Amino acid sequence: MEELNVISETTQYIVVDLGEEQYGIDIRHIDNIVRMQRITRVPKVQREIKGVINLRGEVIPVVSIRIKMNLAEDEITKNTRIIIVKLDNGDCIGVIVDNVKEVVTLDTSQIEKVSYNSKENKVSYISGIGKSNNQLISLLDMNLVFAEKDGNE
Repeated sequence: MEELNVISETTQYIVVDLGEEQYGIDIRHIDNIVRMQRITRVPKVQREIKGVINLRGEVIPVVSIRIKMNLAEDEITKNTRIIIVKLDNGDCIGVIVDNVKEVVTLDTSQIEKVSYNSKENKVSYISGIGKSNNQLISLLDMNLVFAEKDGNE
């Protein structure tokens, strides 16, 4: 029997709820997932920056990804979590999500690239749409989500 050398790359994503939609965050960028806690406000920062938390002695900025993507304000519930994301540049940022649902493994064949429209901010953060269990998951590129903040510091 002849072996076929088909290289199929899979990536694991943490699926989270933001409002009515599901988003996937590449598991390689996730440092930690913590329960919602008291966030210390920081004066004179952009609206989406909710403040900072102290996680094991490290001060981590916490961002509302809902506000960043022009969605409705966060509603804090018992399911709300802060996902600590480690960016390619080494920065750690906390991201508030409504709910952490599951981990899915997506094959490259299950991911469709999205066409980029510069007027639609929300789309520019999405690297593709994943299909899993008849559900669509918008795959967030966390480096793109936080890339623009470097320019105005």
